Amino acid sequence: MIVTVTLNPSLDRTVEVGRLDRGDVVRTGAPLLEPAGKGVNVARALTAHGVHSVAVLPVGGREGAELSALLDAAGVSARYVPVSGRTRSNLTVAEPGGTVTKLNEPGLALSHDDLTAITAVVRATAEDATWIVVSGSLPPEISTATFARFVDDVRRTGAKLAVDTSGDALSAAVEARPDLLKPNLAELAELAGRSLDTLGDVVAAAEAVRASGVGTVLVSLGAEGAVLVGPDGVVVGTSHVDVPRSTVGAGDSFLAGYLASETAGGAPRDALLAALTWGAAATRLPGTTVPAPSDLDASEASLLAQPDLTSPLVGDAAAASSIPTRRTTSLPTTLTETHH
Repeated sequence: MIVTVTLNPSLDRTVEVGRLDRGDVVRTGAPLLEPAGKGVNVARALTAHGVHSVAVLPVGGREGAELSALLDAAGVSARYVPVSGRTRSNLTVAEPGGTVTKLNEPGLALSHDDLTAITAVVRATAEDATWIVVSGSLPPEISTATFARFVDDVRRTGAKLAVDTSGDALSAAVEARPDLLKPNLAELAELAGRSLDTLGDVVAAAEAVRASGVGTVLVSLGAEGAVLVGPDGVVVGTSHVDVPRSTVGAGDSFLAGYLASETAGGAPRDALLAALTWGAAATRLPGTTVPAPSDLDASEASLLAQPDLTSPLVGDAAAASSIPTRRTTSLPTTLTETHH
């Protein structure tokens, strides 16, 4: 069983437009309403493939009730922790070619008692878990020190720990020495404190993270593919989608694919290939829709037998390789992601 923890879930509304013109009236297609947040998306993707998972998340207000109802309707097993306030609601505007613009609310401000209750639910749920996945942005008023203590508490359950977050929370998570860390390229560059201009730079930065005690580092590179650096060495893969529709949540399906394969006994190479295949499939779907088995296309992902580590990163991957500033960005390429 895989337990996912989402401290800052959301109710996501996605609309598709021909072109987003600022300051103008823009006509949209019919909205798509989905439960979201990175851990929620991982659980949804795993459930779609018959992998036993449980999502743990705080919910509040009308939006929280609606999010819960959507998860229940999708057959996702979840443990809801009632909190005061309301679950945030996010808006995604998708343009042709896969460019998306996200407007994200800050989310629920969790109290000390709320976090204690969530921790207790995670511990009780994770008794038979193989993995616990802590992913997504931090809610308002949760300090990195508080998050570090939370991750450390979760780690004591005995299950393997995967973390997918960003900014200072990512640095705090590294100190907990998770079994799996899944940064994107910009996040890895921020951890390294320098630009990552080549594939070799990415591998070196990931190896430095591993040297600090992290078990395996799984780096998503947008349209460039992904790099897996672990105890068994380095594996590099690529993926390609002719016409991406939405990249939002693709990184979550990417992580779900990796965990599904690893839990089933797949070798690191198999797990990376599954991750790339699931992530690529997600970019062909609207909003944060997760891929079903019928959506997977093995031809969209491959592993490189002899990757050229001197090869420079190009396009959007190159732009993401510089040390990032905290800002809202447009996401035009495969597996590029925002943190919910």
